[in-house]
Amino acid sequence: MDEEGAIFLIFSLMLMLIAFSMLSSFGKGIYPIIAVLILVLGVVMILALNWADFIIMPGITSMLGITFQPANNYYITKRQDAVVKNVSGLFYATGYVTANIFGYLFKEESAPEEDEERLMLAPESYERLVMNIDFPYKFHVISSGMDIQNVRDELEGKRSYQEFEMSRALQGNANEVTITDIQRKMNVVQAKIDRISKGEKPIATLMYIETTAIGVSEKAAFDALEEQVKRLQVAFSAFDLELRRIVGRELYTLFQFNFALPVSFAEEASQFNQQS
Repeated sequence: MDEEGAIFLIFSLMLMLIAFSMLSSFGKGIYPIIAVLILVLGVVMILALNWADFIIMPGITSMLGITFQPANNYYITKRQDAVVKNVSGLFYATGYVTANIFGYLFKEESAPEEDEERLMLAPESYERLVMNIDFPYKFHVISSGMDIQNVRDELEGKRSYQEFEMSRALQGNANEVTITDIQRKMNVVQAKIDRISKGEKPIATLMYIETTAIGVSEKAAFDALEEQVKRLQVAFSAFDLELRRIVGRELYTLFQFNFALPVSFAEEASQFNQQS
């Protein structure tokens, strides 16, 4: 949730609390009951709106046929899963999917030795992936340097908690699988701390894929886009990735990134809920 969303949520809930405190002014009878039901419904709607980008809002816009115009000659579909432009009777539909490949970028963080060979083959796998896709797509990597001390403090906090988990697991006679998993997490965190200690600056990164399809009608462009997204998902499965379609506000934000990048990573990260 971004800062504006948090302020909206807090302010709205405060209004609801004030309204609850005024229920006594309705007296007795059915009116206080009706007021309580309306207030409860309002609270539920306010809380639900925080997830509107993924569930509620696309459903509402699809049902009502509402579209949005993020820029001149562009519009976001009623399902909020594509940006469309009509050029002389041809429709261009653009969609986005997440694409986190951190496991392949930071090989030394992989504790299990059996994963080493697969990670070393990642460049060759990517070459084969590109060869099997016969339409253009863009792989976006948006990066920003992070505050070293803040990252180090966070990592040391994680390490302390994992050491506590390990101590509790050993005292509780936990099974070998649990202990191995905790040890793997500790190795990953320690590897990051060691890299920072050696002078490497931590980098925050957001990754996603953009693809555009063309059609003689809006439906034809949508159908072609869906086919391209599915082919990307199948192709990137070689990397053991889960590519999820970006919808709602995040779709609008990524579209805007084609014109101007955010001024800070904090601003960028606050806009996204689908990547860690």
